[in-house]
Amino acid sequence: MAKHPSAAVGWGHHHLQKRWLLALLLMLTVSTVIAFFMRAAFDSCDRNVSVDNVISSARDSVQVADKRAPQIAAAKPSPLSFMKSKIVLLVSHELSLSGGPLLLMELAFLLRSVGAEVNWVTFMKPSETDEVIYSLEHKMLDRGVQVFSAFGKEAIDTALRADLVVLNTAVAGKWLDYVLKEDVHRVLPKVLWWIHEMRGHYFKLEYVKHLPSVAGAMIDSHVTAEYWKNRTQERLKIKMPETYVVHLGNSNELMQVAEDSVAKRVLREHVRESLGVRNDDLLFALINSVSRGKGQDLFLRSFYEALQLIKQKKMQVPPLHAVIVGSDMSAHTKLEMELRDYVTQKKIQDRVHFVNKTLTVAPYLAAVDVLVQNSQGRGECFGRITIEAMAFQLPVLGTAAGGTTEIVVNGTTGLLHPAGKEGVTTLAKHIVKLATHVERRLTIGKRGYERVKERFQEHHMAERIGEVLKEVFRKSKIRSSKHL
Repeated sequence: MAKHPSAAVGWGHHHLQKRWLLALLLMLTVSTVIAFFMRAAFDSCDRNVSVDNVISSARDSVQVADKRAPQIAAAKPSPLSFMKSKIVLLVSHELSLSGGPLLLMELAFLLRSVGAEVNWVTFMKPSETDEVIYSLEHKMLDRGVQVFSAFGKEAIDTALRADLVVLNTAVAGKWLDYVLKEDVHRVLPKVLWWIHEMRGHYFKLEYVKHLPSVAGAMIDSHVTAEYWKNRTQERLKIKMPETYVVHLGNSNELMQVAEDSVAKRVLREHVRESLGVRNDDLLFALINSVSRGKGQDLFLRSFYEALQLIKQKKMQVPPLHAVIVGSDMSAHTKLEMELRDYVTQKKIQDRVHFVNKTLTVAPYLAAVDVLVQNSQGRGECFGRITIEAMAFQLPVLGTAAGGTTEIVVNGTTGLLHPAGKEGVTTLAKHIVKLATHVERRLTIGKRGYERVKERFQEHHMAERIGEVLKEVFRKSKIRSSKHL
């Protein structure tokens, strides 16, 4: 991925980055440090340190820290332990820093941790070398995941001998006919289709015509599952297979950082220093790739409206700042320029900060006070960043749409507002409300953390996925016996 200069203060200076990385190293357990540095190695859009340098520095530092680390208690048996020695093929439509591929990578690592043979193919890859793809593929190889071409004989042979094939996103469905051809019907009975999309343009027969014949579909929220059921029947005249709703969970690595008060304080101080923000200022962050659907433009309108309300009513509050994490000038140049033009026009350049797209969200979650989840239209299929923010005890201001409504309890763990332009003023009022009511803001954040502990951790997700896989295997055996 090409590197682009940030339009406002990003991570910028090498010495600042080095300081907070080294400080963090001293505060966290070795396992957390390894995971954090490995994630940082792939944050190639907004850092001035090469991937190799970050990994090398991390390994050297971890070797020193490992000598002082206490023994880690034995982990509980994984709910996926029955997958030991199973052969799994994971098919992703792309390999990028977006939610779908990263979720599939997490599943790959969970399966590898219990001894499964995990193979990965990417259906759509650019012809030229891509730094992000190269880094992510090597991360998988380092964890024992076999990565090979989606179009060769090896992919076909692996699909035929696999116990399970997971298609990731609707677009990956094109791989079935394009690669497997006449063998496709031998593979369909062992396919689990993991769907994350909520946009109408994914409902194309060329993508999902085989949906009725697969072992099952796994979808991240009830509202998305219902949407797919209705749209496939009404628009495509096909029937969904057995559909399982699996809410996602936070990784153990992220939870370790979120629950380490010293590490959070260190991250907060250094990130805020790099942004030029004081410790007492209030930061409202929207952490998502910049696009119309994610609502950064409407968020900035709400933020400006909130500033005007505070000024008009002469409220006594700390300075408010908006942080947009997820910029990529090469991907949405027109929108990125519109956002910056709006900020300049309203003369709030000192209150709005743009940070380039990143895989490493923990530092920002530690540094800000409130997360804004402003996805538009039908909202997010789930919205992983929402539960990650709640783990850091951040209140969430989210749109009342999509999976957000299954995560955020309105008035308890966050405040919801309508999607679209009609939600701008409501969001502005919610910003003001949390800025002026400190105790309520902290209480909402604490309740969000409690909700994460109850239902949105890695072991919760592993348990839910484990139940789905057992059911898929059961149905696959029944189908196979009928063909004997």
